[in-house]
Amino acid sequence: SPFSVSGEIVVNEVNFVRKCIATDTSQYDLWGKLVCTNFKISFITDDPMPLQKFHYKNLLLGEHDVPLTCIEQIVTVNDTKRKQKVLGPNQKLKFNPTELIIYCKDFRIVRFRFDEAGPESAKKVCLAIAHYSQPTDLQLLFAFEYVGEIYHNPAKKVNGIDPGGGGGGIGSASGQQTPLFETYSDWDREIKRTGASEWRVCSVNEGYMISTCLPEYFVVPSSLADQDLKLYSYSFIGRRMPSWSWNHPNGSALVRMANIKDVLQQRRIDQRICNAITRSHPQRSDVYKSDLDKCLPNIQEIQAAHIKLKQLCVNEPFEETEEKWLSSLENTHWLDYVRSFLKHSAELVYMMEFKHVSVVLQEEEGRDLSCLIASLIQVMLDPYFRTIVGFQSLIQKEWVMAGYQFLDRCNHLKRSDKESPLFLMFLDCVWQLLEQYPAAFEFSEVYLTLLYDSARISLFGTFLFNCPHQRVKESTEFAISKNIQLGDEKGLKFPSVWDWSLQFSSRDRLLFHNPLYIGKSAPCVQNGAVKTFKRSKKNYSSTLRGAPPALKNGIIGEQEFLPRRNSMILKLKPEYLQPAESPNHSMEQYFRDWFAKPADLHGVILPHLSGTQIKLWKLCYFRWVPEAQISHGGSITAFHRVSLLADEVDRLHRNLRQYKSNSLQGHCSDLDQSRMYFRANGLNDTSSAPDFLSSSFPFSPVGNLCRRSILGTPLSKFLSGAKIWLSTETLANED
Repeated sequence: SPFSVSGEIVVNEVNFVRKCIATDTSQYDLWGKLVCTNFKISFITDDPMPLQKFHYKNLLLGEHDVPLTCIEQIVTVNDTKRKQKVLGPNQKLKFNPTELIIYCKDFRIVRFRFDEAGPESAKKVCLAIAHYSQPTDLQLLFAFEYVGEIYHNPAKKVNGIDPGGGGGGIGSASGQQTPLFETYSDWDREIKRTGASEWRVCSVNEGYMISTCLPEYFVVPSSLADQDLKLYSYSFIGRRMPSWSWNHPNGSALVRMANIKDVLQQRRIDQRICNAITRSHPQRSDVYKSDLDKCLPNIQEIQAAHIKLKQLCVNEPFEETEEKWLSSLENTHWLDYVRSFLKHSAELVYMMEFKHVSVVLQEEEGRDLSCLIASLIQVMLDPYFRTIVGFQSLIQKEWVMAGYQFLDRCNHLKRSDKESPLFLMFLDCVWQLLEQYPAAFEFSEVYLTLLYDSARISLFGTFLFNCPHQRVKESTEFAISKNIQLGDEKGLKFPSVWDWSLQFSSRDRLLFHNPLYIGKSAPCVQNGAVKTFKRSKKNYSSTLRGAPPALKNGIIGEQEFLPRRNSMILKLKPEYLQPAESPNHSMEQYFRDWFAKPADLHGVILPHLSGTQIKLWKLCYFRWVPEAQISHGGSITAFHRVSLLADEVDRLHRNLRQYKSNSLQGHCSDLDQSRMYFRANGLNDTSSAPDFLSSSFPFSPVGNLCRRSILGTPLSKFLSGAKIWLSTETLANED
């Protein structure tokens, strides 16, 4: 059965439904049953998908399914009466719908026709979808149903996995768990990992006694006593005391802080905090404060840009001229905002890396822009956060535990005026860095895209709440109402997004791996002893770039051949910098010097910011648009070739090791050991790319509505430079 998730129940269903594939013809339409459950809407059909199949399978969702939390808007239409209505949660429907159109938050449009279906059943399903996709209360989200079922029937665990684990399950060789930062020891390990000897884990907030929007444990300067912290806490908005994020090997710290609301106390408390941060710096360096509310776009502007971007990718017909399309893209301001977040983070990297000063990110509540900027700074400075487990731990630390309001910002309950896609903006910024430094990241863009999708699946607790305290409070209430014995646990344990095996097979999880990545953190065996790469100031510093790039990256990027002098155009705001000791030590000079040398992929990476270097993340935004698909094109073609090469190299390494150890004991097949999704059939594999590759791989836009005649003028120049989109007709003829 397609409804095998614990706690999932079918609410309503209707037979003889047609799923529309194209607006101008019904020849590709699929016949089947439309089902609404308390978790998703499902379309069950025996018809094979026309033209194309999905290339990976989500274990929780069928290929036509949409999770309820991913639904943006529900429109019902009656052709004969020429009526249409957007369905709210408890509305009545005065006409029998002939058509249902569902707009999804991930830019999909799905359309169903009820010409042959029973009119009453069709109406009931539409009302059920409207009701279940717009719950009035957090405890009505599916995760609660699922967890309640698991606690009552422990045998029902999906794939036999406990809810709440940090699951390293990515098919990573290390199999490490992702630290969730819910415990004292996770924070303590992070202090030791970054060498922050003058900082300590503070537990004044245990049981959320002081602030409900901070985690129970966070890190503060050793010189600040718990008593003082309790006292100061009253002056901060949300009682959010300053908390440490990360330490640079040179001793500079990254700290996040909410605004001080008590104007009279402001100078005094501010001074106390800054003095304590200075005392925690080995050189007793100054503190540089960055007021994020003053220098970055606010959450309303980001939301407005996202709405315009969605209109462009979802509603605008693609046959418009390229010039008009590109100027419309510019008018969304989305890429401007991506650029401004990367630029600001790079400027703060300069303060920590070159000026050796600690940086304090100040923001009104300290739980929106500072999540994004703190994370980007760490991705640029610390190669650990460019590995899969490191990146996941970064999101836990700077978003989930720091109280980013996922419930409101993702608008899971569909009634928040606080909706804003900051988390997507972060993933987009990381994608820009991945695009510019492909060999510096262990994960692929498919991983980033699936991570974004996972925030819209209401089974996981990771991206469901506004703060850790809300999870504990709401789930404790829920447990009491359902007679669930909690024992010593603080609230219910929800499944974690980082348990990727809940969603994907181990084979599909190989799509997360970036074949270009040159890992330094992988343990290597020397003389029988396992040695792991430890970062030292030397190999960590951005000044060590001696090795020729060809050797270092394993691949020569075109940027190595292009003049890099002005490739990052950073106009300095005069108010930004304190006067530099001498003109040649200015920020501009730092960037100029940095870009003049090849990047050390295990050190600092900085973004290229000029016009064409900030791009639209096509895989994420165009994957459901059939008109935008390039058959046998897109970046996946390079991904495929590089995977084959990397697989051959891995195979040679294994053969060498085997040859050296001269034993065949414990020999497992090559296939089990490969970390690549695409594998070489042997050495010197020159086989051509598989037929199913397209620019939206591994997603398939077919089955999502094509908004106009499938024949049309492609934006070929913008999308690929040469490849022309394949029309569906051409595809149909190939069968």
